[in-house]
Amino acid sequence: MKVQNVLVFASLLFAFASCTSKQEPDTDPDPEVPEVVVSKGAYKHVVIIGVDGAGAFFRDTDTPRCDEIFAEGATTYRSRMALPTMSAQGWASILHGVLPEFHRCTNAIIEKTPYPVNSLYPSVFRVVREAMPDAELASFVEWNPINIGIVENTLGVEKGTGEDDAEVTGRILTYLRSKTPTLMFVQFSSPDDIGEKYGFGTDIYLSTVSTADALVGRIYDQLKLKGILDETLFIVTADHGGKGKTHGGDSDEEKYVFLGIAGKTVESGTIVEAEGRDVAAIAAYALGLEYPE
Repeated sequence: MKVQNVLVFASLLFAFASCTSKQEPDTDPDPEVPEVVVSKGAYKHVVIIGVDGAGAFFRDTDTPRCDEIFAEGATTYRSRMALPTMSAQGWASILHGVLPEFHRCTNAIIEKTPYPVNSLYPSVFRVVREAMPDAELASFVEWNPINIGIVENTLGVEKGTGEDDAEVTGRILTYLRSKTPTLMFVQFSSPDDIGEKYGFGTDIYLSTVSTADALVGRIYDQLKLKGILDETLFIVTADHGGKGKTHGGDSDEEKYVFLGIAGKTVESGTIVEAEGRDVAAIAAYALGLEYPE
């Protein structure tokens, strides 16, 4: 089977490898790889939506909105999260672009301790702010410790939280009616909450992932209504999955998550290799910024 497409972000911490058919991995030992198709600074806006605890379970339930959004995008169900597969470690790796041994975030720490604004490992929010002083930045989450201990203070990031994912979505839609973010991060919590209570992969859990998919679609629709979708890199991923009623280990169910990327320059296909920490570098590169070494 020939390689169909490629998504390469030059000078990133990680460059996407060749994209293959969505049905099975490429078996050609020496595939012909097309030219780089993504140029630096191709986007004015980046939206990152994270679905806590959803892992790769997107493939096991109905997700019509993500299916639609990423039909012409690049996806994988095997984006690897660092260990331990916990929320603080996962979200900090996604937003700071480094492994937990560098950002050192844990659930207990981020609940009370602001992330140091002079860290050698800044979030992508700080990277954008330092390069683009007037950029509109936003972080809307259900789990507020993210806005305390992962997204730095003093950056002028508009931060919001809600009692549940639906309330978070409502706040985002209200925000988008009047403001246009250069970078926006969103976190939904319900799949993780339900997974820990009833079990990851159970029917009620999978239904919750489907509900989150619908909320992703509402945000996507609002971006389209604003007329900025063509200039937006749209990313959906997760911080970890789960096995039984827990997570934190290195099983495939826990460490592999969905990653979907859609945008005007993104070629359709399956991402062969990815890690959670790649997301921050991809976001910065898409906006035309140099990410710290």
